[in-house]
Formats: sequence, structure tokens, C-alpha cells
Amino acid sequence: MSDSQNSTGTSASSKLSASAKPFSFNPTASSFVPGQGMKPAAPVAAAPAAAPPAPAPVAPVPAPAPAPTPAPATAAAVSADDVAVSVEAAPAPAPAPAPAPAPAPAAPPVAMAAAEADGETEERKADDTSKPSGTDSAAATPTPDTPVTGHLHLDRSWLDTLDKREHLNVVLIGHVDAGKSTTAGNVLVLTDQVDKRTIDKFEREAKSLNRESWYMAFVMDTSEEERAKGKTVEVGRAYFATEHKRYTILDAPGHKNYVPNMISGASQADVGVLVISARRGEFEAGFDRSGQTREHALLAKTLGVTKLVVAVNKMDEPTVRWSQERFEGIVKKLRPFLRGCGYKVKHDVVFLPMSGLTGANIKDPVGAAAPWWKGPTLFQALDETEVPGRSPDAPLRIPVLDRLNDRGTVAMGKVETGVIYNGQRLLIMPTRKPAEVQNVMLDDETELPGARPGENLRVRLRGVGDEDVLKGFVLCDAAHPCAAVHQFEAQIMLLQLLEHRSVFTAGYRAVLHIHTLVEECTITRLLSSTDPAKKNPDGTPVVVRKPRFAKSNQLVNVRIRVPRSICVDTYTSAAPLGRFTLRDEGRTIAIGKITKLPKDKAGDE
Repeated sequence: MSDSQNSTGTSASSKLSASAKPFSFNPTASSFVPGQGMKPAAPVAAAPAAAPPAPAPVAPVPAPAPAPTPAPATAAAVSADDVAVSVEAAPAPAPAPAPAPAPAPAAPPVAMAAAEADGETEERKADDTSKPSGTDSAAATPTPDTPVTGHLHLDRSWLDTLDKREHLNVVLIGHVDAGKSTTAGNVLVLTDQVDKRTIDKFEREAKSLNRESWYMAFVMDTSEEERAKGKTVEVGRAYFATEHKRYTILDAPGHKNYVPNMISGASQADVGVLVISARRGEFEAGFDRSGQTREHALLAKTLGVTKLVVAVNKMDEPTVRWSQERFEGIVKKLRPFLRGCGYKVKHDVVFLPMSGLTGANIKDPVGAAAPWWKGPTLFQALDETEVPGRSPDAPLRIPVLDRLNDRGTVAMGKVETGVIYNGQRLLIMPTRKPAEVQNVMLDDETELPGARPGENLRVRLRGVGDEDVLKGFVLCDAAHPCAAVHQFEAQIMLLQLLEHRSVFTAGYRAVLHIHTLVEECTITRLLSSTDPAKKNPDGTPVVVRKPRFAKSNQLVNVRIRVPRSICVDTYTSAAPLGRFTLRDEGRTIAIGKITKLPKDKAGDE
């Protein structure tokens, strides 16, 4: 198999001290600092009630004075070494013979002031006797074995300090030489992310290689190999912003040998820009069955890119000259194909012409060169795109894309669901290694108090080493970790199987691509299969239970096993962790979604 697994890590060169202060939980404390917890309140003793007057003697023999009566209050004590709250109810006082018994005194003001000076308050006031039975606070207080985070009690005022503009991850996909890197480079130039001196330098370098038109691509293609061959190998990453939104632009490779890298980039994206070359012959080559236009569009949909901008590039070419007929002919061929991939073409796909080299119709309208085009520019199409499904209230999930060592272990990844903030307690799944968030940073090293879903981040962690954070691991809220399993059930759609392996059976081995993870897997059982070409008398597809084999273009429910524990979830619970692709010998053979996890393995290794 040509797809290799890149989940091995390097040994830690330095570790942060794990001697973090234990987290304590106090349901009535007056202050809360995320990640630091609250100090347990100092024990406050109730003031003793005054003894009632001695009764009058009724016999010559003097009666002994009665013992002092306890205060009619509830005493509460909290130990500094235990987060559980112990509550004991004092017995009711004996009725005093006095006409009007004195009320139970409250805690002395001096003691209260001293407790507040130390930043602490009593767990329960002495006169709190109106609480109904069965609502003891000890029942709602987590035990020391319960994972405790500030997520449920988080003061989210820090969210108001973040940039109000929505952040989108945009991946540029398409056939090789369609102009993806050139378009990405011009986007950065038009948004003033690259200065004129740098562009002049790239022009000289491109001219020395006899590739004058490549200079814009050099903005994204930074390695010598990429510039010499003119082919993107790794996923380029850059940032720009418009008046309405902020963007991370991901330049994916178009060559078929680097599809695994393209999958890694597309798994991070919210919006796809499918770049099509309008030059005569290039569109036809990319749209052919062996071209990457088809595979990239299908993979993007499978990896969660539901919004697509189809940018018909190179409209300024001498073979095209902004021809309306050429543009409409390309759109006519792409519509049914994208509909077959699962896109809602009318609502989720935008077609537009442009020139990545000259920048026409990227930021400003094309103008007189194409008076027939009245539609949006590329920036307008992106600004009008709305991405649904981002839930800040869901449990935190950050699949680790990479990790580095920069004054501690730093994990890189995209916040798929939930929120992350400084001081938050995490679990690194599937190893269940506890960690604490030390710093939350954007990729440009800008530090933030926290981040919402959709942000690409660098998270510096405290209490872990480099060997504890690997590609494919998932950072989770400590109270709600994701599932870690060795097998799962899934529904897959078989595409075109290999010519020499045209039958799909139990025991079939392939390479699983799910979120940022690449893992070899084995099909252990075929549960059912559906052939769309065969119909029952009522018109429904024929379903075969426990088939012996399946073939191309069939829908199959299978059980998949991996050699080691991986972090996944069902598609209905967390779509980013529940959709995947299967590849074999450099070709995508199936796309699928997880439908069921083992009940005894959810959340465990």
C-alpha cells in the first residue's frame, strides 16, 4: 500500500513540570479562575448559643443547672484535603421556659471578614435550614475520582474579547496545474499579506528557472523541490482577512501521488475552492476518470466540505479569452457530477470565472474583459458562505494534526466542537493522559484567552511530553472524553475497486483515513449489502443480509477492525470524527460513516 502511517513521534526534548496545583471544586465559592480552581473554604464553626436560664427550684434540694443547648443550625465543615462536603444536622434545641427564646446567632462578623480576606467563604451558612430534604450539596459535588473541569461553570466573558468576525478554513483543490498555488499567492498579495519586495524576489527566481508565470505560486510553494518541479507536495497554509471574515487558506497538492496530503488538508477545511483550468485540453484531462478533479471533489465532500466554490481559472488564456461559451460549457458538465457527489448544487455550490495570475474577479470584478459576468467575485462568494453545525456547547474535540516543542509541548489542530481556554483540564485520547492548557495561540503566534469552534490553533500543554501527543490523537474535555476503540460498524459506499481485487470480502485490508489519523484496517465482517441496480417489486433496493462478497458501486454495512485503539465517534454524534475514506494502493476505493461503536468500549482504550 502506498499510503503510509505518519503517527510515530519523536522523543521529548523537554518536559514541563507536572506539579500543577490539584483542582478543587467548591459549589458556593465567591470566585472562580479557569484552570486554577477554588481553594476549599476554611471550616467555620457556628457560635454556641447562650444557655437558657436555670429553672426555679421546686424542692429544698437545689437542682443542677441544665447543660448548654446546641445552636439550632446546620454545621458544615470542609477539609482542605477532600473536595466532598460533609453536612451534619444538629439536634433541635430543648424548649426554653423563657417567654420568648432568643434566635440562633449567625457566624461572627469577624470570622466572616477573616475568611473573605483569605479569599474563602463558608460552605454553608449556619442559618440555612430552609433547604428541602434530598437536596444535599454533597450529592451534587464531584468526588475526587470524577473528572472536573471548568466547562460547565465557565465564565465565558472572554468570548467577548475575541474577533467578532467568523473564521473559515478554505482548501484549494483540483487537478495538477489548475493554478491553485498561483491563486493562493495572488489572494495573499491582494490582501497585503506579501510585500512588493518579496514578489520582486520571486519573479527573479522564477525567471532564472525559465518559469516566469510561476512567481505567484512561490508564495505558497516554499521548498526547493516544489519550486523546481512546479508541483505542490505539502499542504501550504496562510492567513488573510476581509472586512467580514477571517480565513485560513490551505493549498492542497493536486498530483495523484500526494492525495494523502490532500486528505490531511481537506479534513481541516470548512469551505472548498475547486479550481478548474479553462485552458483547452486541461479541463478535459482533469475531468477524465484518471484526473484529480473528480477524486478531489468526492473526497472533499466525504471529509465534511459541504460548501463549494467552483473557480474556473485561466479565463485570460489566449485559448479562452473570457469566453462565456467556454465557461458555461464547463459548468454544464460539472453540475451533474457534483450532484452525484452529494452536493446540493443550487444551495451549496457557486460557479464563477477568474484569473489566478492577474487577480481578475478575485477581489475586484472582472470589468470590461467579461461584461457578461454579473455574479460575485471570489471574496464575495466566500464572505456570503455560511457554515452550519458549529457547536460551542458540545464537548471539546481537537484532532491533533502535528506537534512541536516550543518551550513545552505544543499540539496543532482545529477545534471541531466545543471551546478551549487557558487553564482548562484536558484528556489526551486514546491514552487518557491528563494535561492542562498553558497557552492558546493562533498559528501566527497570537495568544488568545480561548477559542471557538473552527479555529486552527497551537495549544501549549502543561504536564505532558512530546511522546504523549501524536498525530491522530484527540484533545478532549476531561469530563467528556471521546471513544477509543479497536473496532466499529460503518456504512460504506464502494467506488471503483482495483482491477486485480474486484471483489470486496471479509479479510480485505485497506488504509483508513479518518480526521487526522491514518491507520491500516481490516474488514472483519460484511453485515449487509445493497445494490442500487436491483429493485424489489415495490421499487426499494434489494438488501442482502450477511453477503459473502460485494462489488463496486454497492452500499455495504461492515465491521472494521484496527490493530490499535483509535479515537472515533458515530457520524450522528460528532460528524468530524465519524466520517472516513478507505484507500488501497494509492486509490480511493470507498467512503463511509461510522454507525455504531462497541458499548463496552466507548471512552475506553
